[in-house]
Amino acid sequence: MAAAAGPLQRLRRLCRVLLFLSQFYILSGGGSLNLEHSQPLAQAIKDPGPTRTFTVVPRAAESTEIPPYMMKCPSNGLCSRLPADCIDCATNFSCVYGKPVTFDCTVKPSVTCVDQDFKSQKSFIINMTCRFCWQLPETDYECSNSTSCMTVSCPRQRYTANCTVRDHIHCLGNRTFPKMLYCNWTGGYKWSTALALSITLGGFGADRFYLGQWREGLGKLFSFGGLGIWTLIDVLLIGVGYVGPADGSLYI
Repeated sequence: MAAAAGPLQRLRRLCRVLLFLSQFYILSGGGSLNLEHSQPLAQAIKDPGPTRTFTVVPRAAESTEIPPYMMKCPSNGLCSRLPADCIDCATNFSCVYGKPVTFDCTVKPSVTCVDQDFKSQKSFIINMTCRFCWQLPETDYECSNSTSCMTVSCPRQRYTANCTVRDHIHCLGNRTFPKMLYCNWTGGYKWSTALALSITLGGFGADRFYLGQWREGLGKLFSFGGLGIWTLIDVLLIGVGYVGPADGSLYI
């Protein structure tokens, strides 16, 4: 029995040595291989890959500005009655001056108008007289006024005014133009009052004082109207309108 137990113990020891060696091999060699193969997988899980960036381009803001000409353009009115600033016309400069002529016109963007049957339209015809804007009568345009020129003078003074055609008047060329006009502004002096003062109190210079001519008024006052001669002359000069207010304005 003792002889048989010896080989069994050796076999058990050998098995334990082999088991220990196999575990050591697994922990030292095989485990490292598994770890090396497992690291790329772990990195693949942790690394999400290259990230994509998206640039959000904002949409262009819609323009809400109202064209300046829209302030003059009534909505849903007759196209033929629109102001000239609201339409574009094919101008024919070869027309005969003073003769009737028709122009093909279209409304500008954002302008709405209708025809005689209240139907919306974009293109229409305008009937007008062939003439340039500066050839219009004075009632068809407005001009700037000047208060720095003498209205009562000989000869009458003129000034350069900037004139603009009225909205509903159609003509050829520029709608704003310069023009030489006579001085025609007034400071509020009445011709009848000045004449009455010259007849009644002219010897004391009341007419000249009223017109703002203080030096002449003092001269008439202290000379008693130039002994009456200056008084008679002023009556005639004021009566014909030759003597006027000191500021150069017209009588009312």
